[in-house]
Amino acid sequence: MSESRPSAATNPASLGFSIPAEWETHEATWLAWPHHPTDWPGKLNTIRWVYAEIVRKIAPGETVRMLVQSKEEGQTAARYLERAGANLAAVEFIVHRTNRSWTRDSGPLFVRRCAGRQLETAIVQFHFNAWAKYADWQKDRRVPETAARRLGKRLFDAPIILEGGGIEVNGRGTLITTEECYLDPHIQVRNPGMDRVGFETALRDCLGVRNIGWLSRGPAGDDTHGHIDDICRFVNARTLVLIREDNPADINYRPLEENWERVQDLRLEDGSQPEVVALPMPAPLTFAGERLPASYANFYISNAAVLVPTFNDPNDRVALGVLGELFRDRPVVGIHCVDMILGFGSLHCLSQQQPAE
Repeated sequence: MSESRPSAATNPASLGFSIPAEWETHEATWLAWPHHPTDWPGKLNTIRWVYAEIVRKIAPGETVRMLVQSKEEGQTAARYLERAGANLAAVEFIVHRTNRSWTRDSGPLFVRRCAGRQLETAIVQFHFNAWAKYADWQKDRRVPETAARRLGKRLFDAPIILEGGGIEVNGRGTLITTEECYLDPHIQVRNPGMDRVGFETALRDCLGVRNIGWLSRGPAGDDTHGHIDDICRFVNARTLVLIREDNPADINYRPLEENWERVQDLRLEDGSQPEVVALPMPAPLTFAGERLPASYANFYISNAAVLVPTFNDPNDRVALGVLGELFRDRPVVGIHCVDMILGFGSLHCLSQQQPAE
């Protein structure tokens, strides 16, 4: 089932595969039950209740495939979900030991093609290495292999390291990422020695995208070093939301304004300019004196609802209103993430969609 590293003749793009948009219909959402205590210091049990609420909101519209450390942990997770009122019939527990629970980055990244009258999906394995920062990634790296075996999917072996949170796509051929994350030659270098051209070539070959845009960098506190899913997101094929800090004294003001300057030159796959809508930033959140990367851009689009992180902030209502105007086909709901953000990520970081066939 596993493919060798794709050649020009056998890479996913050459075989007709491309990456769909997140708002397209899902078969499932992949999550990993939280178990790493240092990700959420003193808050692990609280985080499990947040997960239960997330599953409660997603399960009405699709299957939830939950990675657990053991059968016993799956039983424990089921008790949380049941008490929270989640539909357990929609949850599949998959035993695969993980290092952490950030499934957006370590989980299966799906591509899709039309084969005759049928749609077919496959998985591209991008060899997660804990954001080129942490030493414990070996179990997480194997999640795509487990997913491919369980689902009976083709598994392509990518020639680069990439995380799902580091890219944003519109499903029509355009991909956006950041220079901070993938081109910085000194900090958290995922692909040493690879330049922009080589990286873009790999993205085109592996994900079937044709048009790649680069923003600069993300908010302070992001230990992924610039993931796009805290900065800029497509809400449809032609519209982006982009975070903006209105306080000139804030550490995020200048970096985020640079993204606003750059986005004026961004073009879609057909050469047209996207509509760009401002999404506010919450007031600064800190823990033990360290700035946390709280961002409303880290929302997740499921079949049943758009889940948006909230932070007990006046701008919660503003962000929910902006996104509610943009997503008219499903409800936009807030999920309390003040505790979740202690792990330096929130809703989009912990979830990975599996597109429908």
